Amino acid sequence: MVRLFTFEDARDLLLKGKQRGYRFLLSKLSFSGTSRTISAFDKSAQFSSNWWDIPYIQKHWNKRISGNETQGYEAYFVNSVLGKRSNLKLLSIGSGSCEHEIRFAGYRNFKMITCVDLSPFNIELAQKKASKKNLTNIEFICANLANLDLSKKQFDIVMFNASLHHFKKVDSLLSNTILPLLPQDGILLINEFVGANRLQFPREQIKTINQAIKLIPKRLRRRLNTSLYKNSFSGSGLVRMYIADPSECVDSYNIMPAIHKHFKVLDERPYGGNILMSALKDIAHNFIEESDETKSVLDKLIAVEDDYLKKHPSDFVFGVYQKK
Repeated sequence: MVRLFTFEDARDLLLKGKQRGYRFLLSKLSFSGTSRTISAFDKSAQFSSNWWDIPYIQKHWNKRISGNETQGYEAYFVNSVLGKRSNLKLLSIGSGSCEHEIRFAGYRNFKMITCVDLSPFNIELAQKKASKKNLTNIEFICANLANLDLSKKQFDIVMFNASLHHFKKVDSLLSNTILPLLPQDGILLINEFVGANRLQFPREQIKTINQAIKLIPKRLRRRLNTSLYKNSFSGSGLVRMYIADPSECVDSYNIMPAIHKHFKVLDERPYGGNILMSALKDIAHNFIEESDETKSVLDKLIAVEDDYLKKHPSDFVFGVYQKK
């Protein structure tokens, strides 16, 4: 189902002005697609309210990925895949503020972790975090991957954390850029959105998202920094998606077929997101502080999503792969 404009687009325009400021909205008038992508991850991004901010949801992911709500995927990957392997070099592409990469740098397995990201703000923030921890096995490069010469480099692990869905022609990227960077036993690590291109969700998914929203009490549906309440969800329009960030989910639907084509599966853990991501967008701040009520509501939403996943593939996947 393709949508050009939706009510959600109009609401999002209003909300982004209130939450992230009108300077952020003006940045979307740039003719440069790269500039619009960078602005999506500027300092104002911290004033958004998304499902990944909720500690209870983070525990839910951990349980789906590692089997233990207190163990993140970094510890799981090191313990279950790497074991005693050492002197490893990891390349993280689209590393953001490097929260996960900095955690990896705390393990002795890694000789060097190289973080590459488009956003100067993210790179500066990551450098400050690493400096506070006195880490010497992590480096940061602010660059567009397309302009970065890695032809003479080789890494034991290439990682995409919520970044692979920003690349067009994923199959070509994996075959022409990523595979040459890896030795024969090299590993691809992903934690990714792999759902519909440009977030063009099917009707049934949008219908189920709205059913989930109706399960949330009104006081927990207040949108961040407004007096408005979330009552429904109509999906994203293509025009707004392109203007806001032309790289967003540009080829996300083809991520899993491309990976399975070029890599063999070592570990693959789908963990949902089909319903939770959209149902909790802009209202996640109401669930940061855990209470019996918030946990009860989130459990209901998780149950709705689990029921949906019985017949539909997961929109988010954690996976570990090796060259074929």
